[in-house]
Amino acid sequence: MMWRTCIVESVRRKWSEAIELGVRLEDGSEGRALAYAKLVGAPEVGDEVLVTSAAVAKGLGTGGYLMVVAVPGRLPADPPPAPGHIVKARYTPLQYLTMGIDEQESEHHRVLEDADSLEGMPVAVADLHSSLAPAIAGLRALRPEAKVAYIMTDGGALPAWFSMAAARLRDAGWIIGTISCGQAFGGDVEAVTIHTALLAARHVLGADVAIVAQGPGNLGTGTRWGFSGTQAGDAVNAINALGGRAVGLLRMSQCDERSRHFGLSHHSVTALGRVALTPALCPVPEFDASDELSGLVSDEVQATMFAQLEDFFASAPHVTRRDVPTGGLSEAFRFCPVKLSTMGRGLKEDPLAFLAAGIAGYALADMLPSL
Repeated sequence: MMWRTCIVESVRRKWSEAIELGVRLEDGSEGRALAYAKLVGAPEVGDEVLVTSAAVAKGLGTGGYLMVVAVPGRLPADPPPAPGHIVKARYTPLQYLTMGIDEQESEHHRVLEDADSLEGMPVAVADLHSSLAPAIAGLRALRPEAKVAYIMTDGGALPAWFSMAAARLRDAGWIIGTISCGQAFGGDVEAVTIHTALLAARHVLGADVAIVAQGPGNLGTGTRWGFSGTQAGDAVNAINALGGRAVGLLRMSQCDERSRHFGLSHHSVTALGRVALTPALCPVPEFDASDELSGLVSDEVQATMFAQLEDFFASAPHVTRRDVPTGGLSEAFRFCPVKLSTMGRGLKEDPLAFLAAGIAGYALADMLPSL
């Protein structure tokens, strides 16, 4: 841990329960800090705040934020008594007490107590949080009336409040709610496991479709198995165990300089091909020349990607390939309430990444009955 004391100089912006601050550190340098109001209260200009800075010092993907741990001179009052005994971020200094939708004190406990089926609900599983918005954009282009739930696992950010994308998608009516599960917390609904999160999406929120992805920020060590996206394979197994229909969103990139992520990412190959032991439909882009972004994917990139796909599907008989035309996705993305970005790259910098997510949305739409 690296501790610092700062003075709040400005309150820059707020979304969900997140508050972005401009701060001045003891050495006179300036920085950005992030406070979660439900954990530490709402800092004000002039407050002294205690932050941790190790991730910023290491240059890790925290958005460049110092994280506010406390406002020592103005601690928030105790919350009023409330039901719930589920603890998230357990046995850490900032463990968060909440009520799980599946626990005994919840009004929905009776619904979920014996719930055991998703009733064929389509569920897309993504490695990266950045796939969430473009996948929904593709879905809404064909089925704008579909009710979509986002299930946030604990592979990346633990507080769902960190996700500006989820907050904006919720405000725009593109998702009916976020369900945080595992050690993740702060969603519109809390769940203990991916299984109860899936069941809650279907039977409590009334979703037609769910999308499962870790929160912003993913962990990777450059090894075959050492990355948080292996959770995608576990999610596929959970979906099938509960009678859902899994869609494996393939992570792709045309400009990632790391060979393991260029074209078809090894994360998808490992998570969907080896961690997942049950079926998943994997949409593959069929490039439509009429689509603006599709025209930015070169023949060389396509040749590399299709060769990788041949190897992947040959090695993983439990996954099914479906070629999906990319036509119309460029237009669909223009209506997205969220700025589309992945690994700091925008639509025209890495169009393949967004096209791969968008066709997963198309595939979900095709799996829905008439509503």
